[in-house]
Amino acid sequence: MRIAIITLAAALAAGAATAQEDHSPGAGDVPPPEGFRANRSSYSAIMDAIRSKQAAAEVSDEDLARLGEMQLEDIWRSLGDYQTNYVRGFRATQPGRRIAGRALTMRFLPPRPDLVAAIDQLAAEGDWDRRYYARAAEEARPGDVVVAELGGADGHVLFGGMGALGIKLRGAAGVVIDGGSRDLAELVGPAFADFPVFARFFDVTTTSWLGVEWNAPVRIGTATVLPGDVVVADETGVLFFPPALVPDVLRAAEEQAALEEHERELLRSGEHRFRDVYPLSPALRREYERDR
Repeated sequence: MRIAIITLAAALAAGAATAQEDHSPGAGDVPPPEGFRANRSSYSAIMDAIRSKQAAAEVSDEDLARLGEMQLEDIWRSLGDYQTNYVRGFRATQPGRRIAGRALTMRFLPPRPDLVAAIDQLAAEGDWDRRYYARAAEEARPGDVVVAELGGADGHVLFGGMGALGIKLRGAAGVVIDGGSRDLAELVGPAFADFPVFARFFDVTTTSWLGVEWNAPVRIGTATVLPGDVVVADETGVLFFPPALVPDVLRAAEEQAALEEHERELLRSGEHRFRDVYPLSPALRREYERDR
């Protein structure tokens, strides 16, 4: 009897230990191979799953230039289920300037001692600057748009004029910050005329939040942004969508722009009632389709 009780107690203890082990952080995870943490992009299982199900798509510089000449409304109308990936409420340093590029994403967290130590270790292993704006000033590619998740209107600042200059000189198209920036007086000047910064606010404080993910999914306002997404922005707001949509978006947006220009010409002619022009009445629509 005593032996049975001892055996049962041992089994219960082993079971408790197993249960505790199964519920501990990281239980059952596959250890990363040596050097894995030094990958240039932060690992994302989400991105692995998306890339495995979608054919690789790249957007050309020529297509980005065409998107940069279109009104956001025409592009938005063509996005289908991605229309919700629109965010407004940014201040622009170069009003009237529209940008179109590829998303280089980064996510930030407020500092704490153990996080600071981990960030320093990873930066040393990967040989990158732990200040992600400085890293972008070394690694951004022509046509990139830096997209930073930084806490929104209650968050923190990404950089100032020096960091912006470094990123601009890499050939990046601009920056979208769900957070703030410094040095507004410098960023609105002629030296940055072709490099707009879209931010929630501008502030005098220096940077302190830490970059924790590079080129991984981020949240900008109510939109999910994936690395490599197409970014189109002006004072109206910012659109984010997959590059695979670009051919259909360009075709539909250009068709819509042509239609609206035709409607403007009909209105200027003074030969039709507004209600028959906008939208086109069935008869005027048939004429338009016939003459295209």
